Amino acid sequence: MQIPVRHAVFSSPDYPFDPVSAPVKLDQNESSEDFPDDLKALVLKRVAAAEWNRYPDLHADTLCAAIAGFEQWSPSGVVVTTGSNVLISLLIQLSALGGRVVTVKSNFALYGLDAQLLGSRLSEVPLREDHSVDFDAVIAALEGASAHADEPAGVIYLPRPHAPTGSQCPLDALERLAQLSRGWLLVIDEAYVHFGEGSAAELARRHAHVVLLRTFSKAWGLAGARVGYALSSDAVARQLRKLVPPFAVSVMQSECIRVALENPGYMHERVQGIVRERDRITRALSDHPTWTVSPSSGNFLLIRTPDAQQAFDHLLTNGVLVRRQDRHFGLEGCIRVTVGTRAENDVFLRAAHAAPR
Repeated sequence: MQIPVRHAVFSSPDYPFDPVSAPVKLDQNESSEDFPDDLKALVLKRVAAAEWNRYPDLHADTLCAAIAGFEQWSPSGVVVTTGSNVLISLLIQLSALGGRVVTVKSNFALYGLDAQLLGSRLSEVPLREDHSVDFDAVIAALEGASAHADEPAGVIYLPRPHAPTGSQCPLDALERLAQLSRGWLLVIDEAYVHFGEGSAAELARRHAHVVLLRTFSKAWGLAGARVGYALSSDAVARQLRKLVPPFAVSVMQSECIRVALENPGYMHERVQGIVRERDRITRALSDHPTWTVSPSSGNFLLIRTPDAQQAFDHLLTNGVLVRRQDRHFGLEGCIRVTVGTRAENDVFLRAAHAAPR
């Protein structure tokens, strides 16, 4: 029996993730440490005092105000959803239905998957061999897609830092792209911004069509809370908010994030530790006979090996779970390793140095 499903959905692959258990879990770029116990207790106290029989804020307005205060942003320009991945889909619905999505490859899978699911035309510009963005090629990909007077041309997705390579595109190149992308929505995904060098916030303040995506899943250690947000101009946020289901962010999520924002010291301290460990792992593998580590501005490292399947299997046999990347364009032989705790990283390094040549 044929089921009534759009062809774009029927023909799209599932999200590329198969859960595997291992003592040392370094496969999803999560925080290496849980939310602090004392802050968990404070969240639970506030949630217990809340009225569970009442709907939360229509558009998480109280939480938006708290985020705006932390980010020094206009509260009207903050849009909160249950994970920044939800915003990736909503932004395509906002500006690329019947239009185009332009991004780079390799890249975070959801940009391309959501474009396919929503029936947008997808253009993927290959990264250079050093994993940098070819901005001339991105700009060329925009040509021939002029917007109608009342319709945008589409959405451009660029992560900064880039995942899965960890590379960091320069702000002056993004400024040039912003100036040449009128009629497009330029979305800069800053999921890993805390681990890199600076943000594109000033760029978004200067250009109304530039949107930043942020998440509490990485540096804040709150992947389980499922909260992400967009920082944009008030004009874009007002329209984007129409696509967010009403009352989407629960009281539990809101209180969790508000407590985190009121106590950001733990996050900053952990980021410093992750960066130190990232650099330590890079140095420790610098003399590896067959593995090559790419420079990273994220909380992960991309490592090219002679055989990704062999490396993955060897590490898993030694209790370490990483993520294969060799199925992605230009990443033959590559695995991606989240920076864990010092003890976890030591287990990984011992296994890495014992890997088959």
